[in-house]
Amino acid sequence: MRVLHIITGLGIGGAEQQLRLLLSRLPTESEVVTLTNPGPVAEGIVADGVPVTDLAMTGNKDLGALPRLTKLVKQGRYDLVHTHLYRACLYGRFAARLAGVRTIVATEHSLGAVQIEGRQLSTGARALYLAGERLGTTTVAVSATVARRLERWGVRHDRIQIVPNGIDVGRFAYDENARRAARSRLGLPLDAFVVGGVGRLTPSKRFDTLVRAVAELPGARLLLVGDGPEKERLRRLARRWGAAHRILLHGACEDPPRAVPATSQGGPPDGPPDGHPREPAHTPDLPSLLAAMDVFVSTSYDEAFGLAVVEALAAGLPVLHVTCPALHDLPADDAPGARQISGSVPELVAELRQFEERAPRRLPVPRAARHYDISHSAEQLMTVYGHAVRGTAPTREVSCP
Repeated sequence: MRVLHIITGLGIGGAEQQLRLLLSRLPTESEVVTLTNPGPVAEGIVADGVPVTDLAMTGNKDLGALPRLTKLVKQGRYDLVHTHLYRACLYGRFAARLAGVRTIVATEHSLGAVQIEGRQLSTGARALYLAGERLGTTTVAVSATVARRLERWGVRHDRIQIVPNGIDVGRFAYDENARRAARSRLGLPLDAFVVGGVGRLTPSKRFDTLVRAVAELPGARLLLVGDGPEKERLRRLARRWGAAHRILLHGACEDPPRAVPATSQGGPPDGPPDGHPREPAHTPDLPSLLAAMDVFVSTSYDEAFGLAVVEALAAGLPVLHVTCPALHDLPADDAPGARQISGSVPELVAELRQFEERAPRRLPVPRAARHYDISHSAEQLMTVYGHAVRGTAPTREVSCP
């Protein structure tokens, strides 16, 4: 089966890295088109052996991109087109139809309760979304929560299938040596109490509350993995609260990383004149960064899945989260190490103080993490592909065991 994946961009992000992970598991002949921003994830996909074409789209209203995309789809003679993220879903569905491809699957990665891809939901966005959705064959939701949101938006129940996000569970197994090496490279003392968070640095992630909470715990350090528009604001807040030397904004982490020549590896980060640690040029991979943490916190109030929480559980970390559809969709005892919180600063301070007072310990990998193994997600997606190509209607149970 020849499949073309169309995605809005391939900078480091959850949907982008999820696509790369899936491509390595799908038994299809795949190619990728990115509308814009052929960033590190594009380079990783190419390194994995999958061709990537950059459409070089200049913005949301670059209508000249549509005939270029249509030509690429027509030339490729694809059996199926699979679109990812809002802009790519809109342009990709139109291009596939114009090119004569009638089997079109779209994954909804980022529909939150009040936002989509970090932007507030609006009547116009919903109308445009539904107009494009009707051109496709199937809409894939990454969680049962997102499926319910799609139905409330107006997508027909029989057009929605659930294929959860997945992780390579074995990669995240806790490694004491990786913990020591990561802490050494990051300049974190081996005996320090380290609070961790992973995600794009945007207002909806509410990392400012986590920075504030850690600032009130003199013995704690914070390791934030991610990049985004809130980065400088978080640095200013850390300085204002006198905790800049204990707050490490690590930057984005490509996962899985591409191989880096040993000669280019950098040493541990050092501090600039303002006392804030520099971000190392070459850093540990995500499993190693999670190994360096003692407790994981997700302060985001609006998620479509909560992939970072699942990765933290696979690393054996205790987890505090404000919302996580991936866990809400499972029985509570599937993730005994995770606890839902409101996310207020006083509550975070109290919760983190309890962890700090106890000796850090790793937990067994819970059923929740194993439930979301990427191999299961790839199998479920292939089932969706098969039904879409044959024009048959799967039951919801086929997609969400």
